[in-house]
Amino acid sequence: MAEESTTPDLVELARRAVEAGNRRDLDAVLSFYAPDAVWEVVGLGTRFEGVAAIRGFMDDWIGSYDEFKIDVEEIFEIGNGVTFGVIVQEGRPAGSTGHIRYRIAQINTWVDGMIVRSTGYNDVDEARAAAERLAKERG
Repeated sequence: MAEESTTPDLVELARRAVEAGNRRDLDAVLSFYAPDAVWEVVGLGTRFEGVAAIRGFMDDWIGSYDEFKIDVEEIFEIGNGVTFGVIVQEGRPAGSTGHIRYRIAQINTWVDGMIVRSTGYNDVDEARAAAERLAKERG
């Protein structure tokens, strides 16, 4: 009988995290993060260390919208525990009739099925190049 792989499907895990975000289920989102994970968005100049700090930011970010959803343009595994994705966040800010659209490329670094670092970039090409370098460095 063939052995089943114990390596988690990182793309599937990343998609589940996005689905949890769409449900506004931060407990589920953060269950994918290591306790000492780092989360940052280069273009926003934000950086949070540890699940409690990440939760605080996500709660403030998502909580500032009456309507909020995340669409996945692409997610794939580059290799060596690195995933790359492009997502689009759309929403209606609380108390507003207007809508916003925010497109971001996200690099996740995984260890034992947990995100240890998540870095977002406004420039998709810059992010893709950074993800490829990271995967090579981890190889």
